[in-house]
Amino acid sequence: MKNIFALLALLPISAFAEDAKLNSGDTAWMLVATAFVMLMTPAGLALFYGGMTRSKNVLNTMGMSLIAFAVGTLVWVLAGYSIAFGDGDMIGTGKIFLSGITDQSLSGTIPELLFVAFQGTFAAIAVAIASGSMIERVKFSTFVIFSALWILVVYAPITHWAWGGGETLNFGEMDFAGGTVVHINAGVAGFVVAMILGKRRDYGKAAIKPFSPVLTVLGAALLWFGWFGFNAGSEVAADGVAGNAFLITNVAASLGVIGWLLVEYLFYKKATLIGGASGAVAGLVAITPASGSAGITGAIIIGLVGGVVGFLGVTKLKKIFNVDDSLDAFWVHGLVGIWGSIATALFIAPYLMPEDFALGTQLMAQIKAIGLTIIYSGIATAVVFFISSLLTGGGRVDEETEQMGLDEATHGEKSINL
Repeated sequence: MKNIFALLALLPISAFAEDAKLNSGDTAWMLVATAFVMLMTPAGLALFYGGMTRSKNVLNTMGMSLIAFAVGTLVWVLAGYSIAFGDGDMIGTGKIFLSGITDQSLSGTIPELLFVAFQGTFAAIAVAIASGSMIERVKFSTFVIFSALWILVVYAPITHWAWGGGETLNFGEMDFAGGTVVHINAGVAGFVVAMILGKRRDYGKAAIKPFSPVLTVLGAALLWFGWFGFNAGSEVAADGVAGNAFLITNVAASLGVIGWLLVEYLFYKKATLIGGASGAVAGLVAITPASGSAGITGAIIIGLVGGVVGFLGVTKLKKIFNVDDSLDAFWVHGLVGIWGSIATALFIAPYLMPEDFALGTQLMAQIKAIGLTIIYSGIATAVVFFISSLLTGGGRVDEETEQMGLDEATHGEKSINL
């Protein structure tokens, strides 16, 4: 009888231990967060970029976001996840084709298969962001191959160093949701490809007007919505840190809009809707690495400065560098991402500050991680694009195709049939 009572006494403890292993609340939240982030690429980014390109290239531009998500998903489950989150120092191994992962495998308190899906949406949007620098002149076939190779060769290793346990190249950086991993990485990649491709043939010679600011604003709104999953989901738990990330993501995006429009009005006496949409994205990019550590004050400053930095990059610095970054992927994601990564060390909320935090040490860690990302992404992207171009007989479309527009020449379609 005594043994029976002893077993009964252990039942609540066993149940508690089981709950601690797989948390249904965390799992439910991460299912939703993953769906949020999925919406960002083939819907949000596609509309955001599609509205800013010219009418003859709208479908091609949107198609690059669509194919980036499809190809990115495939290569992620085949090998990308293994490189990023497998065992190993420089790169991960052991989970090729998701080997050894079953419906019972856990990542923290959620199913590992769900974690695979969540992280796969990050890989897909990263290469889709880079597409904004090369639109209107890159071959669609080249971009398809580039997407697959870039995720495996560039994105996955950098992810491993930051998040996947790669100790040698992990400098102790704070990157909660992808400041270096996604935004600086993608921004630099796009900039490098834009330099290799060269300028569009009428760049600087004729007015290049956006197809539809309406689509761009709608796309920005969808990106804003999806970013709640991007940032708050990166906690991989339904807890207070996720709630904090959710709130400050919204605050920073709002301040990004305000910051961009303020300086735009000061310079040009106009407050454009494309500017406001771009400001929202800049605020979101800026807060991404700090979304797990900043508070309200930090979010206000980070978002506001992010909007200003994005505007100055697009309107001033871009002219100095004289690189045809078609949709300003580097300036809105790369440059603002650099600001956000540095600001992460500067604006840590007292209630989220680690006990051993030292500003100088953390700031140096952020700078080292930024430098590594820029150098590796720049060099490796150039190699990947060279290989992709070689396999497709050159990476740039011919002059006739560029003049006609890639929608009809490549896809046989028009964005609007009147």
